[in-house]
Amino acid sequence: MLVIRKFIVKKNECGLLFKNGDFVRFLDAGTYHFLDPLRKIEVDVFDLSVPEFTHRLTDLLIKQFADDVAKRFDIVELNATQVALITKNGRLAYVLAPSTRTLFWKGLVDVEAKVIDIVDDCAIASRLAAELVFADRGLLRDSMVHAVYFQHVPEYHVGVLYVDGATAGTLTPGLHAYWKFNRNIRIETFDTRVQDMDVTGQEILTKDKVNLRINLSCSYQITDVMAATSKLSDVNDYVRRELQFGLRAAVGTRTLDALLEDKTAIDESVLTHIKAKTADVGISIADVGVKDIILPGDMKMILAQVVEAEKAAQANSIRRREETASTRSMLNTAKVMEDNPTALRLKELETLEKVTENVGNLSVFGGLEGLMNGLVKIK
Repeated sequence: MLVIRKFIVKKNECGLLFKNGDFVRFLDAGTYHFLDPLRKIEVDVFDLSVPEFTHRLTDLLIKQFADDVAKRFDIVELNATQVALITKNGRLAYVLAPSTRTLFWKGLVDVEAKVIDIVDDCAIASRLAAELVFADRGLLRDSMVHAVYFQHVPEYHVGVLYVDGATAGTLTPGLHAYWKFNRNIRIETFDTRVQDMDVTGQEILTKDKVNLRINLSCSYQITDVMAATSKLSDVNDYVRRELQFGLRAAVGTRTLDALLEDKTAIDESVLTHIKAKTADVGISIADVGVKDIILPGDMKMILAQVVEAEKAAQANSIRRREETASTRSMLNTAKVMEDNPTALRLKELETLEKVTENVGNLSVFGGLEGLMNGLVKIK
């Protein structure tokens, strides 16, 4: 019995004819009939609108059917230091990784590959970087994740680029992108504006063994990023640690009374210390100041009692001075009246006036002269 098998290859397709599992030839669009009673013939059909060609016999086709492959495919083969930008019909589609080989069907989709050598320079041009980073097409976005390292350096910041752990340079504000194939890329950003740092809750013993809790504030600025990163593993941690050391040295060498009398002495001591420690590491210190000096509870009570006693002593001293001045004034007045009867008489009348201010009813006998002579007599 004759068995004729029919295969149809559409206009947007291409077929691969196999007999007994071996490749025979390519089939262009059309209808094909094969006498195949034992069903030894198979046809693999590929949609040309998907230009990427993958098949288990790709290597065989390239070696033994080179002319047919060259006629029907564009081959993009990359070494270990190359990447390729694949465009379809003029539109960037995705990134092809190094050490890969891809066959693209010719004809239906116009495929172009731009090969880029990344052995010496892994930086991506700003325009291409923006297109890759902000890609909204699925395949391009997915390939970008594995192909590109990017980071945005904010305004007033400086970026430091590290390639395979080594410093490769500084970066200005903006978007920066790099090919990360066969490399470990990292960007660290540093704020170059003046920054504030608070060192709080530092418990320190004074020279006279009083335990204080001190809060300190510091303003600093990174002026040389390369110097700071080459000499310090963590800028903030270094500044904080040196502030703590400087504060302990300033407080530990002074008594409590000295600290309370002149808090600026701590500021000056810590400022001198921290400036000396940051002079050659690219950090500028703008200001250092003590915000709070917190005493223990029992010490607060003692100081309150001391202050109360001092104020009481001051009040007593002022009162004694006033009493002395008043007595001296009365003595001077008495001396004047002793030699001047008229002044004495005026003083008597002034006293009489004050006495009569609080008298409700006054009965006078003997006339005004009797009143004056009876109440006050001049000897």
